Amino acid sequence: MSKTLEALAVTRPVAPLVLLVEKASWLVQMVAQPSFAQLVLRVGLAVPFWRSGILKWDGFLQLSDTAVELFTDEFMLHLPGGPYAYPAPAVMAFLSGSAEVVFSTLLVFGLATRFAAAGLLAMTGIVELTVPDGWPVHITWAAMALGIMAWGPGRLSLDYLARRVLGMDTPFRSPSPVTPAEDQA
Repeated sequence: MSKTLEALAVTRPVAPLVLLVEKASWLVQMVAQPSFAQLVLRVGLAVPFWRSGILKWDGFLQLSDTAVELFTDEFMLHLPGGPYAYPAPAVMAFLSGSAEVVFSTLLVFGLATRFAAAGLLAMTGIVELTVPDGWPVHITWAAMALGIMAWGPGRLSLDYLARRVLGMDTPFRSPSPVTPAEDQA
């Protein structure tokens, strides 16, 4: 028996299983459409920051006393030789609360999405310096922010709509590096 016939005889009994796995894989892929996955990433990253940010306010541009107290007495930067108190706690509370609300709102709507994700990635780094034991959650936030920054907001976003209205149908892409094969052509 030739090697091709042996391979065919071996694979034939598992062919129905392979076909079933392929169909199941296709169904999973249909549920996880890229634009839907990008929307879920945006909302998933926005929610914890929104909740944290909204708790820092008592009214429009009016910080809660608790927020200032946290940055004054509770929150510390865990750097080598530290921990150190936050400088200008009222300013830090205001900036933190503002950024959390603004960036998370932009993410949900998909507006200036990559910049909002970059802002929340920077905030995640600061949160990690403040609560170093929270790294399992912080690494998840960082991964979501990096995914949004890399792949953008998706079709279910105001960024996508704005690009379509402005006639910019192709998404922003950085130039790819030239490979040796392309260089010789």
